Amino acid sequence: MTDSGRRDQLVQSQYEGYPYPERNPADEKKRMNTGSPSNLAEVNHYVFGGRRDISKPLSVLVAGGGTGDATIQMAQQMADFGVPGEVVHLDLSEPSQAVAQERAKVRELDNIRFVLGSLLDVADIAPGPWDYIDCCGVLHHLEDPVAGLAALANVLAPDGGIGIMVYGALGRIGIYHVQDMMGALAPPGESDDIDRVALTRRLVDHLPPTAWLIRNGLVRDDKDGGDPGLYDLFLHARDRAYRVPEVLDLVASAKLRLVTFIEPYRYDPLFLVRDQQLKKALGALDPLEAAAFAELYLGNLKKHVFYAVQAANPVAPPLPDTPEAIPTLVGLTTEEAAKQMPVGGKITVSMEGHKIDMSMPPLARAIAALCDGRRDLSAIHGAIHEKRADLDYDGFKRQFDQFYGVMNAINRMVLRLPAD
Repeated sequence: MTDSGRRDQLVQSQYEGYPYPERNPADEKKRMNTGSPSNLAEVNHYVFGGRRDISKPLSVLVAGGGTGDATIQMAQQMADFGVPGEVVHLDLSEPSQAVAQERAKVRELDNIRFVLGSLLDVADIAPGPWDYIDCCGVLHHLEDPVAGLAALANVLAPDGGIGIMVYGALGRIGIYHVQDMMGALAPPGESDDIDRVALTRRLVDHLPPTAWLIRNGLVRDDKDGGDPGLYDLFLHARDRAYRVPEVLDLVASAKLRLVTFIEPYRYDPLFLVRDQQLKKALGALDPLEAAAFAELYLGNLKKHVFYAVQAANPVAPPLPDTPEAIPTLVGLTTEEAAKQMPVGGKITVSMEGHKIDMSMPPLARAIAALCDGRRDLSAIHGAIHEKRADLDYDGFKRQFDQFYGVMNAINRMVLRLPAD
């Protein structure tokens, strides 16, 4: 057997022995795991330019769906908003699929189809074409990520898009040191897995303060994810991480175009850098060069989440330049958003050890309370105008633009436009 074939076997064996991420289907009665990519409003904004007609059937492929987080999230959103269509959950691990199937059963979701197999065979077993593909945490475990992404791009609809997560190299400093140490202590395939997990836990618990993993301070997965999380983090048979330029090369290799990273502000040094001379110099960088700079500046990106479309697809995220634009909160209710807003002043955004203050307009709280995903900008202004008769639309719009600029940058707000 080739080295590649042996690693394929080890990877499959891992996910059969340790379905990942660890999920208890009974928890579906209490909560739903959500996140990016694959928030439906986010997908509409970045993949479809905000103009997706939700009355049209939507075809979704979750490639490497594991225990079902993205599958359940997409299927539940489609059910909640009455979006017709189906979500296909593709994975090569039967035990992982069994967890996802049980989660779907608890939620009584009937818009999911389960397919067993590798995403490399997608053209034969799930040919599409797909309006949207989720591939989260998978490509970086393939022998040939370029071939994997190309296989997905080949079954993507011309106007469709892909939401992807791959590991970030800088934020995972220390993880690969532990992987190398465990490769010396207990090589994969040559030691009992239970002993390897226990030995890894002992190693991590007894690292000195000088070890890169401890100095990093950002890695909590080994404590939060149980044995499957620890195995995936430190004992994976095949694991690589990316810097921004490598992400861009990967996307281009599949004849795709990157639309945005999530959260956008973390890839925009003009948000991150305060020194005016530095900001002036940064203005000469194009957005992709700026993203690479921001990654180096922050140093804490453990993963890269992004949306991509076919290279020939000219779609662009919508702008709040029409009164018919409908602002939609992401991951927050109107009550939660309004509560977090200062009455003028700044909000503090914290992510992986980095904090930054962002300025909000005086009407931030009032605007947030009205962004219910149904009102357009004209209606929001109208509601505010009832109490502020002196505020014309242009004055409102200046405040909304400031509000939206921050909320979109931190991935808390997107836009929906009337369908074509």
